[in-house]
Amino acid sequence: MDYTVARELNGLYIILDIVFLTFFGLLLLKYKKRLAFFFGLSGALIYFLVDYGIFFLILGTREVVGANTFWFLLWLSTSYGFTNFVWIWLFLNKEKRIFEWSLLIILGWLTVAFLSQSFGLNFFPIQISRGTSSYHGAMALILFVGYTIVIIRNLSSDDHHQYPIFRMLFIGILVQFSWEAVLLLAGIRPSGFNPIIVNSLLETNLGIPYLYFIHQAITKKYNEDLIKKLS
Repeated sequence: MDYTVARELNGLYIILDIVFLTFFGLLLLKYKKRLAFFFGLSGALIYFLVDYGIFFLILGTREVVGANTFWFLLWLSTSYGFTNFVWIWLFLNKEKRIFEWSLLIILGWLTVAFLSQSFGLNFFPIQISRGTSSYHGAMALILFVGYTIVIIRNLSSDDHHQYPIFRMLFIGILVQFSWEAVLLLAGIRPSGFNPIIVNSLLETNLGIPYLYFIHQAITKKYNEDLIKKLS
């Protein structure tokens, strides 16, 4: 099954999003969510390596019209890589104020999208798209391997040593679904339900088991404010 994942936005979206990202990052540092902050930066790097390195350079499925491909994808990867990985980290961390942080992220995405659509007509338009047939099979395999590891571990362990599969699925689906829904509602993503359904089940969700293992390894050694735990 192949379909095109596309967006049409304008320069105001980029400006407003950078303002929001700066504000969001400063809040994380202010409230000493340093591990979440640096985890978000690593997410930005991973998204850029995938989007620019794999989708654009290797597979040739990513197209950008109206902007420099390198700089545009660097911003785009930072935008969603940072917020997605921070949100995932806070969920995995069982953050006590997860509702407030979640609401902030969703409201930020909504505000940036709708403000740019309302007031960005005089800014330069940008169209981006990518096909899916060349990599969704590989993504499905990564998803299968990650969750199969978790499933086999749970089948082999007693009730006191179970991985939280339902929570993993909830996090992986919710994060992707939220920003896909914002893009669709704001008219940035063309109408159609394939991207929001398939991407929500697959694209962010495929990494959740691996991110869970990474989170466990890091939080055994460090507190959220980056202070090393006593042995």
